[in-house]
Amino acid sequence: MHTRNFDLIAFDWDGTLYDSTQIIVRCIQAAVCDVGGRQPTPEAAAYVIGLGLMEALAHAAPDVSPDKYPELGARYRHHYASHFNDLSLFEDVLPLLDALKARGHLLAVATGKSRRGLDETLQSVELKGVFDGSRTADETAGKPDPLMLHELMAQFDLPASRILMIGDTTHDLQMALNAGCASVGVSYGAHEPSTFTVLNPLHVAHSVQGLHQWLLANG
Repeated sequence: MHTRNFDLIAFDWDGTLYDSTQIIVRCIQAAVCDVGGRQPTPEAAAYVIGLGLMEALAHAAPDVSPDKYPELGARYRHHYASHFNDLSLFEDVLPLLDALKARGHLLAVATGKSRRGLDETLQSVELKGVFDGSRTADETAGKPDPLMLHELMAQFDLPASRILMIGDTTHDLQMALNAGCASVGVSYGAHEPSTFTVLNPLHVAHSVQGLHQWLLANG
């Protein structure tokens, strides 16, 4: 039997398990334009994915005044809701999660999404009962603050050394570093993987299948 190196594997959601990066970028751009801001570049919009919603929108729209942030958030949610049925898990994610569960790993989600947004997504039949825990930015603190991971450590009574964080952004990997946890990056999401190096991930996976293979050998 394979010895586990990590008891709990925490996943970011958007861009890591969920194929939503490009739609989120377009929704951020549209929301900023709706309130009279200058449209952020795709790179600027992608950079803020993973942060809490209001922090992300403020960063992506530096020329929008804070009194317009509520409207900005509402416009983002409007655009995102119109695309909700266009979104799906990356291919091969479910077999990966099933294999990790079969090996006895605890699975969690640590995401910049809201609790409401995550719960709506997790209601699908295919995801029922898959995750043992989850934390969202609006109920804890936005990345890279380590509070999400600290709360998961407390929930499952695990030291940082037994938790692995997997994500597609520097925000995810910095959160892991701040929490004292190991991390793995994925290159198919929002951030350029060349930016991961300084954050010392154990590995950078270039596909879900590649992530699956690495975790079976090293997780």
